[in-house]
Amino acid sequence: MKKLSLVFMSIILIFTLSACGSNSSDSSSGSGSSSSSSKEIVFWNPFTGPDGKNMQKMVDEYNKTNPEYKVKNISLKEGDMYKKIQTVVNSGKNVPDLMIVHAERIKQYVDNDMLTSYDDYLSDFPEIKEENYMPEAWKIGDIDGSRYSLPLDIHSFVMYYNKDLVNKYAPGALDDNIVTIDEIKAAGEKAQKDKITTLGVTWVKPNFLSLYAQNGGKLTENGTDPTINNDQAKAAFQTWIDLYKSRVTNKDGEDPAQLFLQKKLIFYPEGIWMNNNLKDAKFEYGLTNAPQLTDDKSQMVNWSSSHQFVMFKSKDRSDEKAKGVVEFIDWIRDNSLEWAKAEQNPASLKILENSEYQQMAQSFLLKDPEEQASLKIFDYKYNGYVSEELDAKGLDIIFGKIPLDKALADIQKTLEDKIAKDSSNE
Repeated sequence: MKKLSLVFMSIILIFTLSACGSNSSDSSSGSGSSSSSSKEIVFWNPFTGPDGKNMQKMVDEYNKTNPEYKVKNISLKEGDMYKKIQTVVNSGKNVPDLMIVHAERIKQYVDNDMLTSYDDYLSDFPEIKEENYMPEAWKIGDIDGSRYSLPLDIHSFVMYYNKDLVNKYAPGALDDNIVTIDEIKAAGEKAQKDKITTLGVTWVKPNFLSLYAQNGGKLTENGTDPTINNDQAKAAFQTWIDLYKSRVTNKDGEDPAQLFLQKKLIFYPEGIWMNNNLKDAKFEYGLTNAPQLTDDKSQMVNWSSSHQFVMFKSKDRSDEKAKGVVEFIDWIRDNSLEWAKAEQNPASLKILENSEYQQMAQSFLLKDPEEQASLKIFDYKYNGYVSEELDAKGLDIIFGKIPLDKALADIQKTLEDKIAKDSSNE
């Protein structure tokens, strides 16, 4: 097995206020053992926030079906979990039988020969197939003709809006369920007279990448070398810079979440998982697509990621237990409403048959084929490095603390240096 570089081992994909709730305490303790003699599937996941309770309910319901291999649910803080898996895989001891990882990590794990393929086990589970899953989430697990992951969900960064403020400052903007940058600018011209902020500057990475893709930008052309110091990236960042300079966005230091809850913000870009945090709002709000450059639905991009089931290589996991793992995943495919209650969009398209799900705010992304097509996972092998740079420099770029040209040149150089040091290229 190729040795992971120290740089890669230190990367933590931080999902701010995300479904993973990485600032919460563990909902379960212990690493567990995956001895092949055990009739227990040790399942690691990063769901230590409120969604951890939803996952525990699902595991409990599955275990009530009396499967041959019951599931032991272990939720770990996201950063701790990713660090810990490096250690246990390298040692070969106490490797979990099943684990949830973010889609962006899978290519790196495969290149480092860390994952077991599902190929030998899927023949017994005919309903685990492409047509039964959301396409963007399904395709992530197919690498070089083998399937290394199976999707739990696809979670997206979209935009909340205050219905009263939209009616006052942007009437008609939501008629097509697309809010364009031009519509945001027009609303800003009216709203700032009343000291109402139009657009929140939130997590820069998905906000930037959505516009970057809409501009035709790609993180790589050949799968390895980064491409971020280009006209498409400049245009994406310049859009946000111009909105800030025009006083359409919140000021540096202002909390857009609080502005939204105080009814002083019209549009609030955030993840679908944020809905749980807004349900006590004292006004009516809705959920729509992320800001778009055009109202052409075929050009829409909504940044997305996916929680994926993987099996890390382990000499202790028998074929029988691996089949038990897939049996659990197949049950999840058929019983994913509880996960939708965690404000997620399950990857299993069977959820569309559920009337309760149809009423959920985030369901608009799956009910409409054009919306489904807008969900884009940036599965660049070195996405972790990109995330680290955007998280570190993004706000300073938008708020004018770093010149745009210099920032993009620095990001490009840093990415090139990190990738050059990554031992998976050896």
